[in-house]
Amino acid sequence: MTDETDETVWTIVVAGGSGQRFGAPKQYEHLGQARVVDHARAAAPAASHGVVVVVPSADADREGGVAGGSTRSGSVRNGLAAVPPEATIVCVHDAARPFALPELFRAVIAAVHRGADAAVPGLAVTDTIKRIDAAGRVIDTLPRAELVAVQTPQAFRADVLRAAHATGGDATDDAALVEAAGATVVVVPGDPENRKITTPDDLAWARDRMAGRTAGTSVTGTGA
Repeated sequence: MTDETDETVWTIVVAGGSGQRFGAPKQYEHLGQARVVDHARAAAPAASHGVVVVVPSADADREGGVAGGSTRSGSVRNGLAAVPPEATIVCVHDAARPFALPELFRAVIAAVHRGADAAVPGLAVTDTIKRIDAAGRVIDTLPRAELVAVQTPQAFRADVLRAAHATGGDATDDAALVEAAGATVVVVPGDPENRKITTPDDLAWARDRMAGRTAGTSVTGTGA
């Protein structure tokens, strides 16, 4: 096995959504002095040699990013095309998760370095999950012990991710495309604070969290 320092890691931050469910492009909403996308990007350089940010096509010049596609998978493919061919590991991170820490990036990268084709952060599911049909009837109750709620950043062996995306398929996350190609995906412990901003309530939570963090820093500084 090569030394982990021999890996060349790049990260794609996916910020190409139009915010239909949120009601506006949530990646540009402010959290403190920076925007959601800025916070999401901030952790990546500590664990990556380079970062590609994918934004709506109309914003690419202004943001210095890569134009997104019509779907999430299409946006990732556009970002992947901008990743240098010498990259050995590629991380994909959703801009809607502004609180991912560098340690989480390092955890998924380390798992790929150890031999997995891909690694994703996951949290244990605490609610009972039922599968239903189109009429709302319960078909099955899934065993919680076998379920995890998956987050980003997700890390991939670069050639595996490129091959999976070469099929042109679409999925809600890149691990699903890699799974469909028969690759090995492992789960590392996720972070409960690495919450995805999907609704205005999520943004309100994030702003409260940011305000608490800022207040805590301010108190610490005053005490010093």
